[in-house]
Amino acid sequence: MQKLLIVDDEKGYREVLSVVFGAEGYDVRTAVHGRAAVAMIKKENFDLIISDVRMPDMDGIEMLKKVREIDEEIGVIMMTAFGTIDTAREAFKLGADDLVQKPFNNDELKVIVRRTLERKTLALENRAFKAAQRKSGSLENIVGSSAKMNQLFETIRRIANERSTVLISGESGTGKELVARAVHDLSDRRDRAFLPINCGAMPDTLLESELFGHMKGSFTGAEQNRPGMFESASSGTIFLDEISEMSPAMQVKMLRVLQEKCVRRVGSANEIEVDTRVIAATNRDLRPMVEDGSFRQDLFYRISVIPIHVPPLRERTDDIPELAEHFVKRFSERSAKTVTIDKNFMSKLSAHDWPGNVRELEHSLERAVAMTDDGDVVSVNHISTEFPVRAIATYSLPADGLHLPTLLGQIERNMIEEAIMRCKNQTRAAELLRLEVYQLRHLLDKHNLR
Repeated sequence: MQKLLIVDDEKGYREVLSVVFGAEGYDVRTAVHGRAAVAMIKKENFDLIISDVRMPDMDGIEMLKKVREIDEEIGVIMMTAFGTIDTAREAFKLGADDLVQKPFNNDELKVIVRRTLERKTLALENRAFKAAQRKSGSLENIVGSSAKMNQLFETIRRIANERSTVLISGESGTGKELVARAVHDLSDRRDRAFLPINCGAMPDTLLESELFGHMKGSFTGAEQNRPGMFESASSGTIFLDEISEMSPAMQVKMLRVLQEKCVRRVGSANEIEVDTRVIAATNRDLRPMVEDGSFRQDLFYRISVIPIHVPPLRERTDDIPELAEHFVKRFSERSAKTVTIDKNFMSKLSAHDWPGNVRELEHSLERAVAMTDDGDVVSVNHISTEFPVRAIATYSLPADGLHLPTLLGQIERNMIEEAIMRCKNQTRAAELLRLEVYQLRHLLDKHNLR
């Protein structure tokens, strides 16, 4: 039940508003002047104040000043029978949400109260959402304490407030978006938008519209003007994931935006200035792509002013136990279980190469926890045959033998998963595995990987 405080020196108004809003389901309290209202606000939490402007002992404007010192979030609607422009200007400058003229219509006041409370609720939810985003992007959410990770953390701290573009490189599954969010959330742009987009996940026409916006009628389905992500993230950050997949035509347009600091919506001749920090990421080495002409050299230099490399998990194996404990705790809490990790199983996790990096480890442990009961200890048995094999060349025959077809099938599946994860494209994955595309598709069906 939302709590309202009615402040008015006229008893009639206090009584009428108490009845009107009490009938609407609000918890209504009253005060005879501003000083009494301030004393009540110090002791109780209110969602909204409806206050007269002219009152003895402490008027509404002075009360509003005191209220804002105590609570910046509480809604305030001022009432006055002597409404002037100066009164309204002063009230709004001090943070009033609305000003109504006495005498007022009860139904209209109900609507104003409801809308004010809805705006306040939305603002609080938005603030909570941004706080959650900051938490998800903070360094605390990037697990690891190895020397390489500490070096990465130090780099993030140093460059967070720079305006320069950042290029994050690293294999798939290393956590490049987490690094981008950490850069944003440690910067002075933290209260503005962070908008991620995968450059390889959509065709050029859609990507251009998403990034730069479009005008009504500029193409089929464009029923209204729409700002792009660069406009929406102005004064904030845009994260261009997998920028290596951007077509040559889009690379030209992206280069111009980065150089000119302005965008042109699809179908418009006008340019719009933007102040958007760009963080790009790639799981491919762009230098060979620059050499063979598939990625523009000038764009490469423009986006890689500050390069950050996220190390693969095999280069920071000291972090695997910490990561494993983190994931098991998270998944067991989500499932309302108490689950721990077997020490021998932990050593197996630390010995594996993890071609899918942190993402692969996370998914493996999520499956493992799902297979446990409350109080269980996660072991290799909970991963079953899906537990990844390190490499064919280093695998030794166990003393009690093994089932070769199962092992070979598991290796085949792991190699296909890694190829798809690296390439994000069946044609390139087939080339990497020295297969025809139709052969790869047959194996995808065989292993239920479609």
